[in-house]
Amino acid sequence: MPEATRAPATEEHMDELLGALYSMRDGDFSVRLNHRADGKAGEIAAVFNEVLDHCEQLSSELQRVGDVVREEGRLTERVSVSPARGAWGKSVRALNHMLDEVSEPVTEVARILDSVAGGDLSQRAELTSRRGDLHGDLRRLAVSVNRMADQMSKFTTEVTRVAREVGTEGKLGGSAEVEGVSGAWLDVTEAVNQMASRLTAQVRDISTVTTAVARGDLSRQVTVDVQGEMLLLKETVNTMVDQLSTFADEVTRVAREVGTEGKLGGRANVKGVSGTWKDLTNNVNSMADNLTNQVRDISQVTTAVARGDLTKKVTVDVQGEMLQLKDTVNTMVDQLDSFAD
Repeated sequence: MPEATRAPATEEHMDELLGALYSMRDGDFSVRLNHRADGKAGEIAAVFNEVLDHCEQLSSELQRVGDVVREEGRLTERVSVSPARGAWGKSVRALNHMLDEVSEPVTEVARILDSVAGGDLSQRAELTSRRGDLHGDLRRLAVSVNRMADQMSKFTTEVTRVAREVGTEGKLGGSAEVEGVSGAWLDVTEAVNQMASRLTAQVRDISTVTTAVARGDLSRQVTVDVQGEMLLLKETVNTMVDQLSTFADEVTRVAREVGTEGKLGGRANVKGVSGTWKDLTNNVNSMADNLTNQVRDISQVTTAVARGDLTKKVTVDVQGEMLQLKDTVNTMVDQLDSFAD
């Protein structure tokens, strides 16, 4: 509008300005003043509209950045207002600096969590940012994540050590020692130690019994409290010891009766044995049967000779020195028979 047609400032202009200020106060930055008035009134309207432009732009940027952070999770988004002079620029820079201070530790913590999830427990969050040391909640967040990584690292190291010593190196008696753990970590640590302790007790008890068997002591039994496959192993070892003990007792009895007491006809009776133990039992019984038959046959012939009966001969099937004894006895009978004739 030409300069001559501009109306001077009136009460109407003041009412319009006051209404716009009320709207601005209430957060409505969309209103604008009609700056056709002359002089100061027109300038006031133009500057006021520029202020509203800045307010509207800043509000729009804040909402945009908030939406990006909230909906997309991008912490790298920043507020951009142009021109950003004076306090407007300071506000924008302060807001962006605040976002930097918040996003940098959060990003660092996310990096540590990603490393932990990937099995890398060596990473730690920095307690400083580009503007200096972290403080308050941000520092507590970084410290908490680092403490979590420290505990998981110690826990993993100890559990791995115990598992390697017990399961691979055969070093029994070890236990995991993780200081400062609580909750689930303490439960898992105690469970691992209980497993290692029970396994140590079970293996050592079985080892003690089998060592005693190897040394000829068949009086021991596995007594440790076990379940599952370890119970099967316990019962198998104890059954083996019982069978060995019965076998040893029976073989010793037969050997004593036949070899020392001269009681022929005895046999070893070992129930429930099979495989090698059954073969050994059968061999012992076969030896006892053969020796009984041989000695009794020779005894019958010599008894007959002693009674004057020279018609009998040793007929049992023998070998080795027993064959020599058989031949000697039979030759003796023949000679006696010839002499008698």
